[in-house]
Amino acid sequence: MEYRQLGRSGLMVSTITLGTMTIGGKGKFARVGELGVDETRRIIDMCVDAGVNLIDTADVYSGGASEEIVGAALGGQRKAGVLLATKARFAMGDGPNDRGLSRHYLIRACEASLRRLNTDVIDLYQLHEWDGLTPLEETLEALDLLVRQGKIRYVGCSNFSGWHLMKALGVSERERLPRFVSEQIHYTLEAREAEYELAPIALDQGLGILVWSPLAGGLLSGKHRRDLTPEGTRHLAGWKEPLIRDHERLWNIVDALVEVAAEHDGVSVAQVALAWLIGRSAVTSVIIGGRNEEQLRDNLGAATLTLTAAQRARLDQVSLPPLIYPYWHQAATASDRLSPADRSLLAPYLKA
Repeated sequence: MEYRQLGRSGLMVSTITLGTMTIGGKGKFARVGELGVDETRRIIDMCVDAGVNLIDTADVYSGGASEEIVGAALGGQRKAGVLLATKARFAMGDGPNDRGLSRHYLIRACEASLRRLNTDVIDLYQLHEWDGLTPLEETLEALDLLVRQGKIRYVGCSNFSGWHLMKALGVSERERLPRFVSEQIHYTLEAREAEYELAPIALDQGLGILVWSPLAGGLLSGKHRRDLTPEGTRHLAGWKEPLIRDHERLWNIVDALVEVAAEHDGVSVAQVALAWLIGRSAVTSVIIGGRNEEQLRDNLGAATLTLTAAQRARLDQVSLPPLIYPYWHQAATASDRLSPADRSLLAPYLKA
């Protein structure tokens, strides 16, 4: 297992993170998975044995049940070196103040997560989504209080747009408040929108990237084909994420993944899709889960898979997103003065 620095922090995290949305099985999350304490304990052991040192959850997963089960599976005693990450923002009650990123809500949400996780400290506390009503100063001051109280160690965000993220970093610098060390985003071979803004910001501003749903909800696992949706998958159960705009493009990407997997001995399509992401310059870690131990064991195999330059180029080309404005203009007129962050997006479009 490879370990990478999480943003500008001194924290080292494994290139694979254990995700826990499949744990709990309550409400709409039952469509994703319903692992209990014993199963969760086994998958944590499996991941730790493989070198995984980060577990990511959220208060909203199964209405808190995911955090509770993770806390019970760890037994109140962290396995050596295991880091815990969780998130807050979404509704955990019916009241008008039972959601968002206000000081009132965020402090209560963190304390509730600590209780459910049966721990004294959360290693990475992440804002799960943007809150356009609460001033960033208020949110970041609440995070500062939680850091000074020793309840959280590092802070990150998830699902922010580029301008949201840069505004937050600006407020952190101006007010000397905790600075995000990471952003948790959706990023796959099929969904490369993050390359327009979020990945270049990570490279330029020194943020780690944690990738959620790196297999596009299983669509890039190799089980789904043009005319096949397997029984027991989250999409057949009505799970709507991620959004797919061009199904023909999706299946072309799957075809390429199948071809690349066939060029290796004993390598799955899912492993190829994950290995492509792990090899992207801005990515720190990909978050994997699984409805069962077999899926998880297969996904863990991506940590040791190396794709050739030709294979990476093939996957890059079949999934290349259109160059939207102002980037097509920059590619045409600014190629003489591009930073490494600029080139992370524009390099494939520049004339040799």
